[in-house]
Amino acid sequence: MKVRVKAYAKLNLTLDITGVEGGYHMLDSLVCSVDMYDLIVLNKRKDDRVSIEMHGCDCELIPYENNNAVKAAERYIAEFGTCGADIVIYKNIPVGAGLGGSSADAAGVLRGMAELYGKGGETQLKEIADSLGSDTGYMLNGGFAVLRGKGERIEKIKRPLKLHFILLKPRGGVSTSECYALYDRLSCGTGGNSFAAVEAITKGDVQALGKSLHNALYEPAVRLNPDVKTAFEELEAFSPLGVCMTGSGSAVFALFENAEFCAWAKSRYRGKFNCIQLKSVTK
Repeated sequence: MKVRVKAYAKLNLTLDITGVEGGYHMLDSLVCSVDMYDLIVLNKRKDDRVSIEMHGCDCELIPYENNNAVKAAERYIAEFGTCGADIVIYKNIPVGAGLGGSSADAAGVLRGMAELYGKGGETQLKEIADSLGSDTGYMLNGGFAVLRGKGERIEKIKRPLKLHFILLKPRGGVSTSECYALYDRLSCGTGGNSFAAVEAITKGDVQALGKSLHNALYEPAVRLNPDVKTAFEELEAFSPLGVCMTGSGSAVFALFENAEFCAWAKSRYRGKFNCIQLKSVTK
């Protein structure tokens, strides 16, 4: 039996840090899924082992023992006592960009294993996902949501907007752990709150949403990778509704009124970064 799963990337439309508990930064972040995805193909095995092949975005360099997709499959097998899987991941989501590729792959593997073996409800899969990473539980279903705590507390947005973006991905990434450590040393503040952005979405006001985009990790990310600031300024030159960094970087996105303006900006971009047109998706 073979199963195929699309693992979608996410954008952080807002990212606030509300404190630190037990050594973890507490978040308040409005996120949405976008139409960039890794394709995951799973085949049943007769034993309980996991094999994995990864192609694209230099993901071949990820050590097997550090691969969250492998950890997801192994924990699923341990939880439900199933046989293993041969897994192939075709990556389109850049590594080290703040787009959630690792979490998306782990969540996609959990969904694929559940389809492959017919075991595991939403609650059980969420428990496994939360043990793998702060936003992996969200990635199980994606869409528009506010993430709080370590990212495990999910509040779905019931009236999402259709949003259009241009994304720039600098060649270098930003280490998430280094970015948070530098954030602490710089005492950057929270960055704001997600309330205005959520209200804009529920009212269908894309203009107000553009004004509400923000990320508390922007300053430390810029210090770790100056290309983040360059990408931000290049996108601002197109006069979008708003510009923001996603996650801990290094990818930066601009929100536009519609797909036509996105296509116009993409056609005129002459910078050195990879330029991608995206739109939000609900699943």
